[in-house]
Amino acid sequence: MIQGTLAGLRARHADDVAVLHAGLYEDVATRSRSEAGPWRPITPSTGHSPYEPSAPSEKTAFFSVVETATGALAGDAALWGIDLHNRGGHLGISLLPGSRGQGLGAEVVQLLCHYGFTVRGLHRLQVETLADNAAMIGAATRAGFTLEGTLRRSAWVAGAFVDEVILGLPVEEWKRGPEPRS
Repeated sequence: MIQGTLAGLRARHADDVAVLHAGLYEDVATRSRSEAGPWRPITPSTGHSPYEPSAPSEKTAFFSVVETATGALAGDAALWGIDLHNRGGHLGISLLPGSRGQGLGAEVVQLLCHYGFTVRGLHRLQVETLADNAAMIGAATRAGFTLEGTLRRSAWVAGAFVDEVILGLPVEEWKRGPEPRS
């Protein structure tokens, strides 16, 4: 586990699936803002939930977010699209509704940066999010990410095209916080 002050990142457990699926996937409005494709009805018991534990991969790393104080499941975090040649990757987080607004997001982004830069040896991390996602933009900028551009009207969300922003962070600009505990 990668442990911070408020949050930790651990491997996905089978019993996380139902909680994450109910709290994140079944929230259609929020889910449709965080994924490139349309929401589709999926029963978690079918084994097709996006939160199912997956086999280790060089291109992705999925984590369950837990609250340090209680050990309670708080959300989902991932490094994805890892490019081993160019040493870059993308990160994303999604917190359960009861865990939002407590400062966990900023620390989870920092923990993902630690994992990507220190453990995986990546050179650059990137965030793509909707331009009105103030929570993700704030968490990323607190970790040292810089706004690099806007993709105008590039995402179809709830019947309308909206802007996306790209934030980037090369390893040499990474603002290290306290070292996570293992």
